[in-house]
Amino acid sequence: MRRLAVIAAATSLAACGQQAQLEPVPPGTLPPAPYGAETRPEADELLELDPLAAPERSVELRTRSEEREDDPFDLPPQ
Repeated sequence: MRRLAVIAAATSLAACGQQAQLEPVPPGTLPPAPYGAETRPEADELLELDPLAAPERSVELRTRSEEREDDPFDLPPQ
C-alpha cells in the first residue's frame, strides 16, 4: 500500500512540469483588451510581473565587512 502511494505521488509530481503554451479552457477566452490598448495581451504577457510587483534591489546594504557595535540586548542565556 505504501509503495502504491509513493508511486502515485511521484507520478502526480512528474505531471506538474508541463512545458506547453498556456491557453484558456475551450469554452473561455482571454480577458478583453485593457481600456485604451489596441490589442489583447497574450497569456504569456498576462503572467509577466510589473516592476512594482517585484522591484529589483538597487542599493547594496554592505559593501565591505564592518565591525559590529555592542548590542546591549544581546545577553547570554540564564
